Amino acid sequence: MTSQLFSSAKLRGLTLNNRIVVSPMAQYQAKDGNVNDWHLMHYGSLSMGAAGLVISEMTDVSEVGRVSYECAGLYNDDNEAAWKRIVDFVKAKGVAKFGVQLGHAGRKGSTVPPAKDGLPLTEEQGAWETIAPSAIPFAETWHTPREATTEDMAEIKQQFVDAVIRADRVGFDLVELHAGHGYLINQFLSPITNRRTDEYGGSLENRMRFPLEVFEAMRAAWPEDKPMGARVSATDWVEGEGFTPEEATQLALELKTRGIEYVDISGGGLDPRQKPPFGVAYQASMAEQVRAGADITTMTVGLIADPHVAEDLIASGKTDFVKIAREALYNPRWAWHAAVELGEETQYPGGYFAAQPKFRPWVFQKS
Repeated sequence: MTSQLFSSAKLRGLTLNNRIVVSPMAQYQAKDGNVNDWHLMHYGSLSMGAAGLVISEMTDVSEVGRVSYECAGLYNDDNEAAWKRIVDFVKAKGVAKFGVQLGHAGRKGSTVPPAKDGLPLTEEQGAWETIAPSAIPFAETWHTPREATTEDMAEIKQQFVDAVIRADRVGFDLVELHAGHGYLINQFLSPITNRRTDEYGGSLENRMRFPLEVFEAMRAAWPEDKPMGARVSATDWVEGEGFTPEEATQLALELKTRGIEYVDISGGGLDPRQKPPFGVAYQASMAEQVRAGADITTMTVGLIADPHVAEDLIASGKTDFVKIAREALYNPRWAWHAAVELGEETQYPGGYFAAQPKFRPWVFQKS
């Protein structure tokens, strides 16, 4: 039987060799928003591993939109030049297509990188003012964000558009809007963080208004033949509160009318009270629900490491793509090994051609 995981897929003018996507994963290695040699090695390695698509870590659309002072950005010429170096290498030497995830941290910004404690920056450490739909801190010990005015929102929307234009010049194949994990767009969507009383708060229609305005402006600035998607937290994992899979389905329907190619269904990150039911592919049922309810292409992520699990998710119609995250850090050649497990062949770049199983069958002989 032919593997569905290793079947090709088309998103607008972009053809992917398989349904494996390396998920965005924050690296906290940038300086002044600029990616560097760490990222060249990181994305260069991931691009060799035969996934159909690699998507960058959340890349922030403004300096104050960063989670920490070590986050990547795409808001000035230096950022753009730094990313172009990475993208040029990946496209010349890798086998994966390369996308960028664009986001804004909102109230979760102005922090120390997680490996160094992840707490909010103090004034002495260079803290900056954060912004959110409502002036509600992430936790009691966190800074209180300023409630965004309509002028602020117009500026932020333009920052997303400007980043999209830069992303095209850099040569990214795809753009993903980060609308999950408790960052700014997610903060507008969830009633936990959006307590506004104007046309941008209250009902689902109002809470979706700014995210949809941002996406629509981004899509208009992105080439027609290039795909655009969004990562969406379909739940905040807070019992009885927050955004729901049903609301995520309505959001997907609205995004679909505005030209989105897929939604990547994830969850959590918005509220420290969250209680995710961690387990293998624990978010796949939400991707299945949104896929069926909105008749839209989906990706799913969440503790997927077994190739047979990934294959079943695609073959059973629960989702169209699987995203591999921490497993890709542990095993950057995961797709090579998955192909062997599923009896398929996949791509090997340049000087790695000799690693192919067909060139060393004695290693793969089964007793």
